[in-house]
Amino acid sequence: MRLPRAQRWLPVVAAVLAIGAIGSAFAIAAARAGEPAEIRIRYSAFAPATIRAQAGRPIEIVLHNDDPIDHEWIVGDAASHERHRNGTEQAHDARPTEITVPAGEVRRTTVTFEVPGTYTFICHLPGHEAYGMVGRLIVRP
Repeated sequence: MRLPRAQRWLPVVAAVLAIGAIGSAFAIAAARAGEPAEIRIRYSAFAPATIRAQAGRPIEIVLHNDDPIDHEWIVGDAASHERHRNGTEQAHDARPTEITVPAGEVRRTTVTFEVPGTYTFICHLPGHEAYGMVGRLIVRP
């Protein structure tokens, strides 16, 4: 007996959803266990685009730039991002919340957020934010 076309795809869709859920759960569990949060940059996008941290606890961020162009990872509040949209700094590495990631390279930083909330991370190189290089860092109490 042959299943209708829509039913033939159900096991495939279920498997893809399960793998995604397991991957997300692993990323969150790894951060809770003190493992670094890994962010990959590919096609001018952050993956994952949302990471979580615990207020008052350091979280190590590992940034992998898989693109053939440079990017930056700047995390902060709205005022911080407004300064960077109009700023003139060519590179970042003096602050743990502002990292330049050259093409094909990996950078590490450790940040601690004392105040719970949702912070934004953005690449402020020309045109990158408009293209969608934006993510969230959710800090839980």
